[in-house]
Amino acid sequence: MIYFIEMEVTISSENDMKRLGSRLGALLKGGECIELIGDVGAGKTTLTKGIASGMGITETIQSPTFTISRTYDAPSGVRLNHYDFYRLSDPGIMAEELDESLGQTDMAIVIEWGDIVASILPEDHLRITITSPTELTRILTIVAQGKRSERIIRELS
Repeated sequence: MIYFIEMEVTISSENDMKRLGSRLGALLKGGECIELIGDVGAGKTTLTKGIASGMGITETIQSPTFTISRTYDAPSGVRLNHYDFYRLSDPGIMAEELDESLGQTDMAIVIEWGDIVASILPEDHLRITITSPTELTRILTIVAQGKRSERIIRELS
């Protein structure tokens, strides 16, 4: 059975985006997949920085636009694997690595530009779409698609 539970959050500053990410990161236990969709500059990496902070990661989070992926270790033993597929023209290139990462229960995965690899994402994942109605305002539409992501969205709201 597939679940579709949705919530919408309005953000008005970079700090608010990081705070929301921190709340989200604190809920991650490993095995989660978060797909981030939004235009360039929407706040995907900023949200990921907050997620890392909520997981207890103190290392500087950098956009993996040019390296495609970066991995960070949280004190809990859960790793954060951060992908950015903006420059990826062929999803097959990363399919094997991503598939391997998705199977690890000690890893939380955040994928920027996840729509490029939508066909290989797990059924149960959290999709966050970020829109920018004004220069400062961001609207995040958060959709849970499965039991694991449903738990996250319920605890986040």
